Amino acid sequence: QVQLVESGGGLVQAGGSLTLSCAASGRIFGINDMGWYRQAPGKQRELVARLTSGGDEYYADSVKGRFTISRGNARNTVNLQMNSLKPEDTAVYYCNANLTWRGDFWGQGTQVTVSS
Repeated sequence: QVQLVESGGGLVQAGGSLTLSCAASGRIFGINDMGWYRQAPGKQRELVARLTSGGDEYYADSVKGRFTISRGNARNTVNLQMNSLKPEDTAVYYCNANLTWRGDFWGQGTQVTVSS
């Protein structure tokens, strides 16, 4: 089995910062890419940021210049540094990993709430 465990969500005031972390564990042969998605109430899940195995980074236009995705120090981890947070960033954030020969896996989600 494969597990993705997220951490780092919480409540922050507008303009503040949070760092989300995601650790993948289990029967992993390789990771093609990892990313973060979010889903706000009443809205569809959307891509926030993605990091490929080759080191390419992709960001939603709404977070460019404010969020940074990076590999963690531990094996099979990815972080999302979120700065200058806005109330519209409030959502449940999900970690996603596309694994070699295994396909896509999702974390359970972590709540991020930004107060105005």
